[in-house]
Amino acid sequence: MAAQHPTPPQTPQPLLFGELVMEILSWIPAKPLTRLKLVCKSWNSIISNPHFVKLHLQRSPKNANLLVMLREISPEGEVSVVLSSVESFIRNPSSTLTAQDGCHSLGRGWVLGSCNGLVCIWDGIEDYPNDFEFHLWNPLTGFSSVKSPRLHVNKYASFGFGYDESSDGYKVAAVNLDINYTDNSWETTVEVYRFGSSSWRNIDSFPAFPLAIEEDGMYIGGTLNWLGLQNTQGGVYDWGAVTLDMLVIVSLELKSETYKQIQLPNGIDELPSHKPSLNVWGNCLYLSHDYKKTHFIVWQMKEFGDEISWTQMLKISLQHINVELLFPLFICENGDIFVLGASNGDISKIVLYDPRVNSVEHINILDKNHFAIINDYVESLVQHC
Repeated sequence: MAAQHPTPPQTPQPLLFGELVMEILSWIPAKPLTRLKLVCKSWNSIISNPHFVKLHLQRSPKNANLLVMLREISPEGEVSVVLSSVESFIRNPSSTLTAQDGCHSLGRGWVLGSCNGLVCIWDGIEDYPNDFEFHLWNPLTGFSSVKSPRLHVNKYASFGFGYDESSDGYKVAAVNLDINYTDNSWETTVEVYRFGSSSWRNIDSFPAFPLAIEEDGMYIGGTLNWLGLQNTQGGVYDWGAVTLDMLVIVSLELKSETYKQIQLPNGIDELPSHKPSLNVWGNCLYLSHDYKKTHFIVWQMKEFGDEISWTQMLKISLQHINVELLFPLFICENGDIFVLGASNGDISKIVLYDPRVNSVEHINILDKNHFAIINDYVESLVQHC
């Protein structure tokens, strides 16, 4: 029998080859990754790779952080932005909003929205009150894009910011409302800018009367959404003359730049005393309104675009909260905690309401000279344009 020779030992493969390193790094939060880029050239190359940036964004928690914009109510009001985890904000809102760590001053800029870790900021032009410029900013990396071309708008205008996945681009839409007070007629023009392009473009006009022109469009699922009125008789209207069937959500798809209309929940059986409010948190669309001036109601569209999926998440007595007016600031995932803005005359406050135990906590951190707007925010390494 022939002698059997032992198989020579194989050279072990390196344990941390490129793909495995990328896989491990992709699960690490964005903030530590900005420091890990300094470890060695190969890690810097991996973390800076656009494919890795997209992979990391896909794996980043989407409902863990907030971007809070605080604004002084005055012609020269300064704007600041505070970044916080949801957990920290719920545990101690006062400390979160007054902390210097994570606070950024925007001067007189304004946060239009946040998407994929990029914050869209618009700036007014001194001596030109109806002219604006927009840019993208990543608070984590410090990235700031080139400003958009200057945009001139009418006295009444609303903006929206979102991501067009089909072109891997970020867009701003501007809805201009022009009212002719002589004959009470109105018309809209809509312009769109894609960051990295050289100009604004006109698209089809808005298919309804913008209900709350001072409110920004809400981004969800590749669309921007506003409340509108159908079949209005003119540009100046009396809210008391509005009927429930006139209310509609107008949704602008950023890919095709076309509109569709979404109906409000069937469970709304009468016109609210005040205009409803549209919001997006945790990748869900929310509609909130008062009921008979005695209750506050919040609806959630569980599947965006599916009108049957509207679900009433909250109906609470204003007397129970002990306030005259409520408006939503933020809703935690699954509706465990509602962060509400509240007003009693000149006194503004934040209310934390936990429907699981029916508990109410009042936090007097906002005076009559300030207001807060809270956006979803995800920490990311995304840099664009």
